[in-house]
This record gives sequence, structure tokens and C-alpha cells, in this order.
Amino acid sequence: MINHTHDPSLRSWVSSAQVEGSDFPIQNLPHGVFRRRGSRDSFRGGVAIGDQILDLVLASSTGVLAPEIEPELRAARAASLNALMALGPASWHALRSELSRVLRQGAPEAHRLAACLVPQTEAEYAVPARIGDYTDFFTSWYHMVNAGRIFQPDAPPLPNFRWLPIAYHGRSSTVEVSGAPVLRPHGQTRPPANDAPVFGPTKRLDYEVELGIWIGPGNQRGRPIGIDEAQNHVFGISLLNDWSARDVQAWESMPLGPFLAKNFLTTVSPWVVTLEALAPYRCALPRGVDDPPPLPHLRGLYAFSSGT
Repeated sequence: MINHTHDPSLRSWVSSAQVEGSDFPIQNLPHGVFRRRGSRDSFRGGVAIGDQILDLVLASSTGVLAPEIEPELRAARAASLNALMALGPASWHALRSELSRVLRQGAPEAHRLAACLVPQTEAEYAVPARIGDYTDFFTSWYHMVNAGRIFQPDAPPLPNFRWLPIAYHGRSSTVEVSGAPVLRPHGQTRPPANDAPVFGPTKRLDYEVELGIWIGPGNQRGRPIGIDEAQNHVFGISLLNDWSARDVQAWESMPLGPFLAKNFLTTVSPWVVTLEALAPYRCALPRGVDDPPPLPHLRGLYAFSSGT
């Protein structure tokens, strides 16, 4: 829901947050994990504002933040965001509301918190949270069609896409933060003129800009989450880069799908934009007039709209 933290007229005492085109105005306030570049400090949670990071460990030590959000602050300043993500929407909102209050122009806490800012240019980042598992989805009709054209240009669109998500599980151990070095993988490929495959480095290293969705509270095994409750389990989103060895993938994927060609590296943004911050930009998912109606378990109150 739209609230006071989304007010477009809000300004921050951090001057760089007012620069036109800034990714981090006071209406955003994404979370990440960082430390000063080249230091031996422990990684800790921070919030991006303008070209700065509010160090939540230092901010906590000032005593100017509301004591009511201490549980949320403790989770947000940790070396990973798992505990914060597990708290749920009410806690996420309480923390965001307090951070918005103390970072806005005229806040009496400004002079104390100014010493808690770290320039983003002086920071290095870690993956925002420990990732136990992840699933890679086609995000849209065009994603599915364009991916299919890479390997089977003349094949019709996949018929199941209009009914359910098409996905595979990835390898969480090879998720790294954006900027990590890319090591060109080796694997089997079969050139068109060959009867037998050859082994060597991929010649078709590819990347895809995708959307990472960070899940917060989970569910007990065997107890599904209803479609209208799903949004309460999403902490936020980030940019994601899906690296692929396309020539290896073409040879090894039939019939069970991606394997070694897709699990050597996935990179994610160091910053996770909360779902609450994106509230002003949400809209219903459009469905074309030829699309079949979703099955009952996918007919969410906010999930779909008719039209194109």
C-alpha cells in the first residue's frame, strides 16, 4: 500500500539523493551487505541513500533510532539479510518507516547519522543473503519465445507457458555478487559437422539481465501459500545476471534441460529493493484476449487483468 514513505516530495539531508536520475532517492532505501574496501572489517548490513551507504552497525550505536525497531535493526545490520527477510511485512515496514524519518530533510538525527555514512565508491559487497536454493523462471512470454529461438528457431511456443511457470532449479553455490570474475567454463559441444562431441572452452558465453526475487518467510512442507498471500512472503527484488554457455547447453540439455551450461555462475546486485518501495509502480499482469483463464488456484485478487 502507498504510504508516507512513497511521498514524491520527500527530500533527504543526504544531498546526492536529490540528484536527478539517482537510483537511490529517499523513496527507495534498498538493503545490502558491505564493508569498507580493503578492510578486514566484518560484513554488515547497510541501506543505500544517494551515493552513500548508511552503516546500520554505526547507526545503531548512535542511539537515535527508535528503540521499538531494535529487533528489526538487529536483523538488518547482520552479515546477511536472512533474519531480516524472515521477519515479515509488518517488521519490514516499521524499519523502512523509521529510516525514512531519520533520513529526510530536517530530521534532528541528521548530524549524528552523517558520521555513519560510507561512500559507495569505498565499499565492497557480499551476496545480500545466504541462498539455500533458487529456481530460474521464464519471466515473460517474450523471454520464453526468445530463449526457444536460440535452440529451435522453427519450433512453436511452448504450450504449457500459458498455464504454469516454466522453471528449473539452479546451483546456489555459484551465486556471487555483481562484479565477480567470470571464468569461461569448459564442456562438451558438438559442432554441426561432427558425429562425436568435443571438449573445450565455451565459444558462446552469454548473459541475460533478469529479475531476482528474494523470499522472506517460508512455509511448512506440504502447506501451500495461497496466491493472495504470496506477496507477504516476498521481501524484495534485485537485478540478476544469468550466465550461460550456450553451445554446451544445446548439446547437454536434451531432454532434461539445463545442467553444467547454466550452473557455473549467477551474479546478483548487492542491493535488494523492498517490495514496499515498489508499491507505486505495481500494476496487474496483463493477459491477452486469446490467453486461457488461469486455473482456480492462480486466480489471485491482484494477480491478473484482462486486455493486452
